[in-house]
Amino acid sequence: MEKQEYERFRDSIGTVTSEGKRSWVYPKKPEGILYKYRKWVSYILLIILVVSPFIKIKGNQFLMFNVLERRFNLFGNIFWPQDFYLFVLMMLIGVVFIVLFTVAFGRIFCGWICPQTIFMEMVFRRIEYWIEGDRGKQIRLDKQEWNAEKIRKKGLKWFIFFIISFLIANVFLAYLIGSDRLLLYIKDGPLAHISTLISLLIFTGVFYFVFAWFREQVCIIACPYGRLQGVLLDNKSIVVAYDHKRGEKEKGRAKFKKKEDREASGKGDCIDCFQCVQVCPTGIDIRNGTQLECVNCTACIDACNKMMDAVDLPRGLIRYASEENIEKKKKFRFTPRIKGYAAVLFILVSVLSGMLFLRSEVEANILRLPGQLYEHKENNIISNVYTYKLINKTSKDFEEVQFKLLSHNGDINTVKGHTILVPANGLAEGTLFIKINRAALEEEKDKLKIAIYSGDRLIETTGTTFLGPRSYK
Repeated sequence: MEKQEYERFRDSIGTVTSEGKRSWVYPKKPEGILYKYRKWVSYILLIILVVSPFIKIKGNQFLMFNVLERRFNLFGNIFWPQDFYLFVLMMLIGVVFIVLFTVAFGRIFCGWICPQTIFMEMVFRRIEYWIEGDRGKQIRLDKQEWNAEKIRKKGLKWFIFFIISFLIANVFLAYLIGSDRLLLYIKDGPLAHISTLISLLIFTGVFYFVFAWFREQVCIIACPYGRLQGVLLDNKSIVVAYDHKRGEKEKGRAKFKKKEDREASGKGDCIDCFQCVQVCPTGIDIRNGTQLECVNCTACIDACNKMMDAVDLPRGLIRYASEENIEKKKKFRFTPRIKGYAAVLFILVSVLSGMLFLRSEVEANILRLPGQLYEHKENNIISNVYTYKLINKTSKDFEEVQFKLLSHNGDINTVKGHTILVPANGLAEGTLFIKINRAALEEEKDKLKIAIYSGDRLIETTGTTFLGPRSYK
């Protein structure tokens, strides 16, 4: 049986023609109260994104993800490879948080917070409107022959796109290698750091490709979140939805006619103006229902409300609503799924908070030197040789660092025989000897507890094993 017309849109995505070619989207410039709110949210997030690598807290970069050196800064706190489990837990919390919001409010993250949407709609698209004009002018410009006007507008747009992509790449690089190093590279000049310049140009090319050509295809094709949405959403999730009951009624949608008693005619409130379609940045018709291409940007809500005002019909034909709300007029409520995800999120946040609270300022590792046995000394003393590594996770130096045995009576001596300095955000390593009287040993491998002091202040405790002769007690 032939599919109904309203089901045919499911055969392909909105940006592909029936011949399988790219259908370029020319969204109309959005306007309305929700678009104003989105602009404020976007500009605040853009400012945070740009300035975060250059903000310092106690000498540490506010945010940095130095994968090469395996060093991560989050809100001014440094996380080393030894803290990777904390970083993984943070990422897991982020995923559960997004899943929870998707179950409750659909793809709202994509439309309001995602960097791809913010850069595309609030930076690159607005520049395009400024240079080429609104939807109609852009379509006419692309169809006309290459003349002076088209070359001037296209050239200016592509040049500005490249400059902005280059600036974004620099900010991105500041997150990876640190803002101090980036500023130093800029001061030295590009020729002094050719490999960094090449990496920067590659990032620039990627950003330019995404925002100048690939555009909404990132959200539709490349991003897995759109597919995840289909698994997470149910009829109780709040999404950008078309009220088909009100819009269609008995006679369906129809063009608006002046002095028509629309209520008596049985026609729906949808006047088939296609404003919601023309303003959509992913090229879909929201009246077909929830679709994977929809990023919940609310542009269609503003456009529909404007038309409803013009024809003196109630607003809200397209609005934030659930399928259950439209079908049965039920209000939003916390479902067992939402409560379950919220409980998991609460547990993860609690565990992370506890781990951060218990996280020590210094990571200490004391290991026996491989392949070395114990050594007999005078007065029945047994000696073991160890390597130590102290990692300072703070932005202050630890001076006069000393080791003291807590579990046994004995001595700890470093090879150089002097106190240790552990620099801020750095490490100190070396060799030490632990000497214990044989009478104090109970087994072949005794467990030792060692305290690390900076002056009179205890900064960490750690443990190791001590190898000695078999005891015949």
